[in-house]
Amino acid sequence: MKKALQNQVKLSQLEMVVAVAATSSFSEAALELGISQSAVSHAISSLEEALGIVIFSRGRHGATLTPVGDRILIHAKQVINGTAAILQEAAIAKGLEQGKVRVATFRSIATHILPDSIKQLYQKFPGIVINLAEHDDDEQVEQALRAGQADIGIVTLPAGKGLTTWELLKDEYVVLLPPETQLLSESLTWEELARHPLMMPPLNYVMMRPVYDYINGLGYWLNVVNEIETDAATVNLVAQGLGGTILPRLSAEPIPAAVQVYPLPTPLERNVGVAIVTDALQTPAVYALLDILRSQSSTKSRGAI
Repeated sequence: MKKALQNQVKLSQLEMVVAVAATSSFSEAALELGISQSAVSHAISSLEEALGIVIFSRGRHGATLTPVGDRILIHAKQVINGTAAILQEAAIAKGLEQGKVRVATFRSIATHILPDSIKQLYQKFPGIVINLAEHDDDEQVEQALRAGQADIGIVTLPAGKGLTTWELLKDEYVVLLPPETQLLSESLTWEELARHPLMMPPLNYVMMRPVYDYINGLGYWLNVVNEIETDAATVNLVAQGLGGTILPRLSAEPIPAAVQVYPLPTPLERNVGVAIVTDALQTPAVYALLDILRSQSSTKSRGAI
C-alpha cells in the first residue's frame, strides 16, 4: 500500500507545490512553470487526494500553506534538490565518458610536457578525446582560446586580459654555441655573448622577452645575424656552425651532442602556465585535465634536464 501511494506522488506535483508556495497563487505559479492554471490546480488537487490531506488553503487572498503543507514543502524541496543532484552526477559521468578537450600549445610543451598529462587522463577516463593543436607562438594560442577553438591553452606568462592562468613550470634559458666555439674565459659572460653572432627568435616572441629585457637593461645588445621562427631549425643551424642561439631549454631539445650548452651568465627562466577563458563554461572533461595539470604544476621545473 505504501509503495502504491509513493507511485502516485510525482516530481512534477512537488515542483508545483514549491511554485505555488513561493507565489501564493495558482495562476502565478502556472506562468512561472509555463503551463495552464487548470493543470496546476488539477495536479495539486490530485496530490492532496492521494495523500488524504489539504496542502493549500484556497481563498480570496490566494493559496496559503496549511500546517501540514508547511512540513510537506520542506520535504518537497529536498526531493527536488536530490533529483537535481542525481541528474548532475549523471551529466558529469557522461561528460567524463564521452567528453572532448581541445588543447592549444606550442611545440616544446606538446612534445615534452603534455604527453605525461594526457597519459594520466587516459588512464583515469579512457573515453575522453584529446584534440591537441600546435601553434607557433603564444599569441596564436591565446587567439585560439578567445575564438573558442581551444578549451585549455599553455602559454608563456603573463598572459593577456580575459584569461585565468596559473603557473605550470619554470623553463631555464640556455645558450647553444657551435661545436668548434672556444670561450675567451672559463665561463660565458654577457659581454662575450653580446659579441657572438646569434640566430634568434623574432623580437615580438613573448617567450624571449625576459632575455631581451634583461640584457638590454645591462646596456648590451645581442648580435642577431638571423631571425628564425622555428626552434628545431635554429638548433640544427647551430650544430652546422652558422651561429649560436638562446632558447628555453624545452624549446631547444633535443640538443645534438656536438652543440655546446651553457647557462646564461645570469640565470633566467620563462614561466609557462595553463590558461582558460575566464568567463567560459567548462565541461567535466576539461576540468579533469585541469586537475591533472594543477597536480603537476608544483612538481615541474625545467632548471636542469
